[in-house]
Amino acid sequence: MTTSDLWDEDTARRYDETSAEMFDPSVLDPAVDVLAELAGHGPALEFAIGTGRVGIPLRDRGIQVTGIELSQPMVDQLRRRADADRVPVTVGDMATTRVEGDFSLVYLVWNSISNLRTQSEQVGCFRNAARHLRPGGRFVIELWVPPIRRMPPGQHAVPMTATDEHLVFDTYDLVTQQSTSQHYWTEPDGSVRHGVGRFRYIWPAECDLMAQLAGMELEARYADWHRQPFTADSQSHVSVWRRR
Repeated sequence: MTTSDLWDEDTARRYDETSAEMFDPSVLDPAVDVLAELAGHGPALEFAIGTGRVGIPLRDRGIQVTGIELSQPMVDQLRRRADADRVPVTVGDMATTRVEGDFSLVYLVWNSISNLRTQSEQVGCFRNAARHLRPGGRFVIELWVPPIRRMPPGQHAVPMTATDEHLVFDTYDLVTQQSTSQHYWTEPDGSVRHGVGRFRYIWPAECDLMAQLAGMELEARYADWHRQPFTADSQSHVSVWRRR
């Protein structure tokens, strides 16, 4: 049984709207560029494909894309844009679900591995990626670096987003690495809608150990999809591991 939150119909229906900034070409195109290059001429598998934000434009580049997605309502939203022949999707969790075929690329974007809220499930995700990869194939993750050092002693919450429309506070448990995002959206009528997301944060070095356990080795790590150098001050990373 996965520990991930299961996104319901209302969340899936609002997803593209509430995540509009992630669909902006300045954000999306660099990610698709890198993934298309890494896939080469081989097929790609997206874990947590969601509504197809990345998978569909990658398919438009000529890459054969298959998806795994836990939430059927999210798949239903994807189907409004791409049918099953164009982008096949299997409903299941990314730590254990298998699909047919082997792939040159498996990828997982926008912090989605953190939806798995136990270390063992996250290790399972790396192993599941390796099982789907051809020898020499690559596993790519886009993930934020937990902003722990921004918290003084005794503080356990960090503001992540603060706009007129959207306010987000993240809380962190430094013992269990559990994190909770508290979202507050201001609706057009002035009312406020509240939502909660639960995650387990992972450090880059912890990801490398998970990859090693799965038979993969780090090939590259960047600060973003523009391949800027990853430094101690980077707030996110795009990491590429190769199956040995």
